[in-house]
Amino acid sequence: MSIPESLTDQIALIAPAGFYVALRVGFSFPEAEVNQLPETWVEFYTTHGLVVHDPSLKWVYTHTGAARSSELGIPDPQQVRGHAEVFGLIFGAVASFSAKADKGRRSYGLFFRDDRDFSETDLERLHRIVERLHMGREDEPSLTAAEIEALKMQAEGLRLKQIAARLGISESAVKARLNNVKRKLGARTQSQAASIAAARRIL
Repeated sequence: MSIPESLTDQIALIAPAGFYVALRVGFSFPEAEVNQLPETWVEFYTTHGLVVHDPSLKWVYTHTGAARSSELGIPDPQQVRGHAEVFGLIFGAVASFSAKADKGRRSYGLFFRDDRDFSETDLERLHRIVERLHMGREDEPSLTAAEIEALKMQAEGLRLKQIAARLGISESAVKARLNNVKRKLGARTQSQAASIAAARRIL
C-alpha cells in the first residue's frame, strides 16, 4: 500500500518544513511510510541514534491524538528538538492513532514547520489524516468475497491444494485470487497480506 499523493499534498501544506508518516506499525515494520524530512536531518538523526531518545516517538507510542512537540512534557536530555531546529525543523507536532482492535498496531506522524507553531486546527487536521490513513482509504481496491474466502482459508493454514478442493476450483484459480489480494493490499508476501487484512478488519 502507498500513501495517496492527495493526502501527502495536504500534509505538506500543513507541515511545509517536512514530515514523516508511518502506517500500522506492528512489532517490526510499518505497512507503509512516507519520509519527506530533509535528507541531512535524516542522516544526522540516524548517525547519532536519536530514534531511541526522541521525545516525539516516546509520545506517539504511549498516546493517541495530536500535540505540539513543545508541549509533550517528556524530557529531552539529548536535545533532539534543539538539533532539529538547526536543520530548519523549528516547530514540531506529532499525531498518533490506534484502535483497541488493532492489537498494538498504530499509525503516527511527525510534522514540522519553520515559520510558526501548529494551530489547534492544524493538529486536528493532522490527526484526522493519520486516522484516515490508518483505517484504510475508501478508494483502495476492495477485495471480492471469493478473494476474502481464499485468504481466510490460507490464514487458517490450509494449503493451495486443500483450498482448491474445498472451493471446487483449480489451484491456479486459488493462486490468482491470492495474488489479486496481495496486489490490492500492496503486500509483498501472503503472510503480510493476511496481516494487513486483519489490521483492516477484512478477516
